[in-house]
Amino acid sequence: MTIDLRSDTVTQPTEQMREAILHAEVGDDVYGEDPTINELQEQAAAQLGKEAGLFVTSGTQGNLLAVLSQTERGDEVILGEDSHLFYSETGSLAAIAGVQTRTLESVNGQMTIERIAKSIRTTTDLHQPKTGLVCLENTHARSGGSILPLSYMEKVADLAGGMNIPIHLDGSRLFNASVRLGVDVQDITQYAGTVLICLSKGLSAPMGSILVGDQPTINRARRWRKALGGGTRQAGIVGAAGQVALASMVDRLAIDHTNAEVLADGLHRLPELRIINEEVHSNIVIVSLEQLPIDATLFIQRLKDQGILVSRMNERQVRLVTHREISRADVERVVRVIKEMVQEV
Repeated sequence: MTIDLRSDTVTQPTEQMREAILHAEVGDDVYGEDPTINELQEQAAAQLGKEAGLFVTSGTQGNLLAVLSQTERGDEVILGEDSHLFYSETGSLAAIAGVQTRTLESVNGQMTIERIAKSIRTTTDLHQPKTGLVCLENTHARSGGSILPLSYMEKVADLAGGMNIPIHLDGSRLFNASVRLGVDVQDITQYAGTVLICLSKGLSAPMGSILVGDQPTINRARRWRKALGGGTRQAGIVGAAGQVALASMVDRLAIDHTNAEVLADGLHRLPELRIINEEVHSNIVIVSLEQLPIDATLFIQRLKDQGILVSRMNERQVRLVTHREISRADVERVVRVIKEMVQEV
């Protein structure tokens, strides 16, 4: 049996989700007539402490809509140089939103407050763009699922808010952060005007994300969603699974975190490997292969031959992500197989 650690996006819908899909009440969502989608959007907005919500097909689409609905063409958007929005969303900010990115160095997803402050442009100088948005990511994927401290988010919110600059939070794995911190998710979302959550990662829904914010912003996002071809018809079929995800799949994320810690601890004991994110905050483990005579491509292929799938970060790093379909026994098997493999190379 294959152990798939490439991403938590590979999770299959639960039986409860499949049952909800079977009996979902549906309508035309472009007309605003899908009752299940309407309920899902209201449920997500209430859960995240915002006025309104919008169902979108993916996190990438939701992030783009957040930018489109809060900026003007030619604005500058401040975000981390290794953020998902900048690094992994096909250049859509430039190609579609028409904004300029001001990428700042970050550590564990945190750009320094000083650098953000120096990068904000409020000048009336016609030569310069104006800062239209600041984007944060929590948890932060490329640093191994690192969690932004609440104190940090508060400082960013105070800085940007004092200059009337909105904040967008890419919270694709936001519930991983709230579960790990042991806080209500609204303790995090209070520091951002718009928030994106993903239903199809650790929450195990088959597809979809939700963008939440104030009603005027969501109204604009709805228009942009239609312009991007994101209007859906009887979307309640998948929305029903999203309702189950929000209602019953959040608390169990703690199991994934524990399994990730066990996995990291087991691999850390191997002198041939190094764990990049030494403190595992959530469900992602990034492993350096710099001391091995093989690169990531060959490492991944040899694991695949053993029925284990992991993903490539770069030539010398791989990523392993725990999720609902990864058991403690799976984690222990992965550690054993990797131990045997690195001893052979």
